[in-house]
Amino acid sequence: MKLIELDNITKTYFLGEIDVPVLKGISLSIEKGEYVALMGASGSGKSTLMNILGCLDRPTSGRYLLEGEEVGNASSDRRAIVRNKKIGFVFQSFNLLPRTSALDNVVMPLSYTAGGLSRRECRRRGIEMLERVGLADRMHHYPSQLSGGQQQRVAIARALINHPPMLFADEPTGNLDSKTSEEVMQMFGKLNEEGISVILVTHSAELAGYAKRQIHVQDGQIVAGTYEGKEVCA
Repeated sequence: MKLIELDNITKTYFLGEIDVPVLKGISLSIEKGEYVALMGASGSGKSTLMNILGCLDRPTSGRYLLEGEEVGNASSDRRAIVRNKKIGFVFQSFNLLPRTSALDNVVMPLSYTAGGLSRRECRRRGIEMLERVGLADRMHHYPSQLSGGQQQRVAIARALINHPPMLFADEPTGNLDSKTSEEVMQMFGKLNEEGISVILVTHSAELAGYAKRQIHVQDGQIVAGTYEGKEVCA
């Protein structure tokens, strides 16, 4: 089954009497288990596309199927449910709560999605996720006590806590040095090998090179696609 199917997606922002078209007829499909990079310069529309793919925003027109379900025109409540169950997010700025331990940051999403889990089970799952990213020995540390790379790994563990089939990474190494960036990108590769679909949003050709497939966005349209270095239809 295809994970994602987009058919002629548009997005226009209406600013008073001015219409600002950002996405201009995006059509693409992504299979389960793929590792895809959405590439484009600032203002290309790639972030708007990510927001629609991540159910953070709705398209102006077009159809978006996620695991066969039409979500592009779903209500905000339905999109929130889909987002919490099926999508994990990792951002450039980590977005960790500063006065909350690594473990509590990781289990936080469960308070919205796992009403049937006991506190003990939530904690067990959080520890499991921190072990998965190699930070079980830092579970009681606060973000200020962690390096940038460790904070991003906590954010990855948090993104995985609900066992989503899809992980979005939006410029995930923007605040990291080169060595730590490589470690984080290798982690995304390992997660993909374990079966998680990874969608990387970046302007960097170097980062996009970690993905098996690259989709290039320019002026709100897909202009090119490559798979393992060879040009293909996006």
